[in-house]
Amino acid sequence: MTDTDATRTPPEKPGPSRPRATLPVVVAVAAALVIAATGAIGMAAGGNGSLSAASPGATPTPTIPAASPSATPTPSPQSTVAAVEALVQTANDEQQRPFAQNDPTLMRDTATAAYYAQLVQLDAAMRSGGVTGIQMLSLTFDQAATQGNAAQVVTTETWQATFTDGSTSADTSVNNYSLVLVNGAWKIASDTQPNTNVPPGGSAGSPPTVGSTSRNWSGYVATGGTFTAVTGTWTVPSVTATGTKPAAEATWVGIGGATTTDLVQAGTQSTVQNGLVQYSAWIETLPQASQNVPLTISAGDTVTVSLTQQLPGTWNIAIRNTTTGGSYSGAVTYASSVSSAEWIEEAPSVGRGVVTLDQFGAVRFTNASTVKDGQTVTPAAAAALAVQMVNTKTGVQLATPSALGTDGASFSVTRG
Repeated sequence: MTDTDATRTPPEKPGPSRPRATLPVVVAVAAALVIAATGAIGMAAGGNGSLSAASPGATPTPTIPAASPSATPTPSPQSTVAAVEALVQTANDEQQRPFAQNDPTLMRDTATAAYYAQLVQLDAAMRSGGVTGIQMLSLTFDQAATQGNAAQVVTTETWQATFTDGSTSADTSVNNYSLVLVNGAWKIASDTQPNTNVPPGGSAGSPPTVGSTSRNWSGYVATGGTFTAVTGTWTVPSVTATGTKPAAEATWVGIGGATTTDLVQAGTQSTVQNGLVQYSAWIETLPQASQNVPLTISAGDTVTVSLTQQLPGTWNIAIRNTTTGGSYSGAVTYASSVSSAEWIEEAPSVGRGVVTLDQFGAVRFTNASTVKDGQTVTPAAAAALAVQMVNTKTGVQLATPSALGTDGASFSVTRG
């Protein structure tokens, strides 16, 4: 969930991943903002615009004419790659100092105006989520390619966040950077993390399979068609505030994201911080941070959330609190792959790491449906598969979905 408070996400820069739905503890996004752990690289260098050394068998040119005194030397492929990689390295270094000094302007020189605004939002989200310090533990460059005034760089990065209680959390993620030349200088225009929202297939582009696991999703995912609407109803769980470390959970429905890096989603969330529990409703379109919506949510409320594509690229999002009678409805413009539909209980993210999943007990989804290939069907009829949330380091089951009910449209997710 990646809003002014948070990310969702898909973050998940450092800190628990994906800036997410209005979190005081950011949810999914996110992003240069969100959302983590498939370990797959979402792009490959090569083809048009990729840079590589000359072929070993290339025939050398016998003579090289002297350059004109006024000629501007053309940068070699190696020097261009080195330049964009150095810019990414500098940008990552600069994200640590501004956070420590609480001065985000230090990040301005390596980012476009739009990306800089995202970085400022991310810093604020991490602070509100209880992060007091961030540190990049490692960075490796996996791929780099340039074409004219644009470049793509893929890295694998490990970041560590320190929280108010002194505890730390480290997270490793793949990052796809897009860079552009601005007045002759390279600037980062975006940073997406294809595994921030942790597609349940196990690798980017892979559909979920029977027995799929995810480090931060639990619920049902339908793929194998064109999905233009999704809806679900649940009762907001009563969360227990335990421990001193920030924790959260988010319940949502979404389109896309299971096998792709795009995801439009909406739902509710609880966050625990300093012994207090807060509830909210939010919307998110990755890689943007999540945004809270003006709808009062409390534990025990029954909520129905629907996403409907009105026209290609235009989505209507409706959230209705049937307990209070309150509702929210709004339209967003978003290019979706319409490749999947989800009904999910999630451990949200802050910066680049998944936050602790709070003690939500159990959440029951009812009246779940999606429009697949033009037909309204239940998750069962859409051949949706269950996804279990598992701690990838310890193997501990964090949240487990039940089997679908006899109506094909209901199930529960229980905290492990």
